[in-house]
Amino acid sequence: MKEYATIRRISGPLAFVERTDPIGYGELVRIRLGDEERMGQVLDTSRDLVVVQLFEPTSGLHRGATVRFLGEGVLFGVAPEILGRVFDGRGRPRDGGAPILPERRMPIHGLPINPVMRERPHEPIQTGISGIDLANTLLRGQKLPIFSGAGLPHDTLAMQLARQATVRGGEERFVIVFAGIGVPEEQARLFLQDITTSGALPHSVLFLNTAADPVIERLLVPRLALTAAEYLAFERGMHVLVILDDMTNYADALREVAAAREEMPGRRGYPGYLYTDLATLYERAGIIKGKKGSITTVPVLTLPGDDITHPIPDLTGYITEGQVVLSRELHNKGIYPPIDILQSLSRLMGSGIGAGRTRKDHKPVSDQVFACYADGIEARSLVSIMGEDALGDDDRAALAFAQQFESGVIGQEERESRTFEETLELAWKALAAYPSDRLRRIPNDMKQERMRPQDEKGR
Repeated sequence: MKEYATIRRISGPLAFVERTDPIGYGELVRIRLGDEERMGQVLDTSRDLVVVQLFEPTSGLHRGATVRFLGEGVLFGVAPEILGRVFDGRGRPRDGGAPILPERRMPIHGLPINPVMRERPHEPIQTGISGIDLANTLLRGQKLPIFSGAGLPHDTLAMQLARQATVRGGEERFVIVFAGIGVPEEQARLFLQDITTSGALPHSVLFLNTAADPVIERLLVPRLALTAAEYLAFERGMHVLVILDDMTNYADALREVAAAREEMPGRRGYPGYLYTDLATLYERAGIIKGKKGSITTVPVLTLPGDDITHPIPDLTGYITEGQVVLSRELHNKGIYPPIDILQSLSRLMGSGIGAGRTRKDHKPVSDQVFACYADGIEARSLVSIMGEDALGDDDRAALAFAQQFESGVIGQEERESRTFEETLELAWKALAAYPSDRLRRIPNDMKQERMRPQDEKGR
């Protein structure tokens, strides 16, 4: 490989190199100055210049440095031993352990799954979190983002998912791939401590990129995580849950890099290809026909100004199959996790619940809970206008249900894991605020079956 001494200028984290031979976008670059070496990646290439963004600071570099283009993009060495390990934003061990002896090295950019080869998700994942399992059930192979506002406990919820999520039956291996993207150093430490003390580390792979790390690494972290997931799922036959926290930091890094490349900005300054870029990540999740494993993705997004129409959540919603929305109002009431089921949605839920998967009453109970809670929220609005004394019996029942539902079903402890059955029992308990004939979304035979043991017990 040739070395070039053709650096024309250095601006911030970028080096502009005069080109001679064809250079590929995303190609790795090694820059040498005396005995010191620094790595970078090709951001842009044109007829005359190659733009290189360095992973390390550019301080001390000058035009006398030599540049070598390595002829390959970023690769990640995969092997079964990646389980239980912690890596940084460039795929290097961060836990002080020995380097991985790779079975092979995979390009991190990967490819979205061919729609023709996709299999529709139909098996539920039990997260142990009632606000998700009851009304927004997560299925293996699904893409279900978490939309949160600044200061809401999305990090805590993400860690609870990593600790508790499991497949029903337990006959197949279920693993977690967790990517912390641009997180504070203290938060990265808490992520690692939480997964280690919970005993989840042996069946997890962690990638941690902190806010102090180079911006370009934030573009690599989700791709590294998904590459590890593809290896474990489609070559090792495992079911993988990928948690990407926080994709807003990823999109902001993409905007910063696009600005450095002097690209024409789109909405809110983000590049016009933001949708395409996010799709190349999210569409790597799914189930491939003929393959045993699966990849389920839960991206976490912090909404700037709690604006759900912001470009990042807006475009994410077009690509993914629903969303779990955190409520600031519930959080201010002290309810954890503050999941707003009226704004949340799992578009694939219907094909993964019911008899043989969760329980036969899951769908009607979920529908009834949604309807009753909507009535309860409306009754609260009436109370704020007219006062509680002006409410009729139906509105009072709806108000009582909303209170019981928020505190007894949605609300739970950070380390409390509930089965589907336990969640459904809590939902039935909350629905007791209504007379049986008001529960119109639940079939009569289910209501009779539900009440029969109580009648027999009374006799």
